[in-house]
Amino acid sequence: MTETVTLLKADELGRIERVERGGQLLIRRDIAAARWWARWFARRAAAREARALKRLEGIDGVPRLLAWNGRVLERSYMAGLPMQQGQPRDAAYYRDALRLLAVLHRRGIVHNDLAKEPNWLVREDGSPGLVDFQIAWTRGRRGALFRLLAREDLRHLLKHKRTYVAERLSTRQRAILAQPAPHSRLWRATGKRLYKLIARKVFGYWDNEGQGRIRR
Repeated sequence: MTETVTLLKADELGRIERVERGGQLLIRRDIAAARWWARWFARRAAAREARALKRLEGIDGVPRLLAWNGRVLERSYMAGLPMQQGQPRDAAYYRDALRLLAVLHRRGIVHNDLAKEPNWLVREDGSPGLVDFQIAWTRGRRGALFRLLAREDLRHLLKHKRTYVAERLSTRQRAILAQPAPHSRLWRATGKRLYKLIARKVFGYWDNEGQGRIRR
């Protein structure tokens, strides 16, 4: 079957492509294209994403896992704009996003990377979507650590809400924003600068939107 392939991103962790195959659009992550020294991490990240998407099967607002063979991951395509482009200013978007997060957490999944606006989509009907589950919590167990991480998912969503519709934050939501988790405070005080340095020098991520370069 013939394919039309559009390269979206290529870096040390492999290639991400938009593929049209038989009238169907999908997203393909090719781990074989990763640098040799990053291939182990890239495979682990893709396997984690595959586990998360499999557990989230049937949820509106999350891509469907189509295939994963240890080298190539394929997922369904969701039409929409990344948050930094869509800039959602309708309070309904955030109400739906809170519901979507609640469904994820009930399935035992924490996204863990919701500070990045490109991981939130503003879909064509204005509703939220989530992508990029490479560092998601997929263990399913919902103990103290799970609850801590889930709260950070919520706090990152509220940070975006503060950016676009701050006047719609409730008193409780403002209180959550004012109290980051201990590991978040530690990260900002210690590892965040090192992470930014590595992200910029190694992966070509030049801002907090998490967008990589196309490796030549």
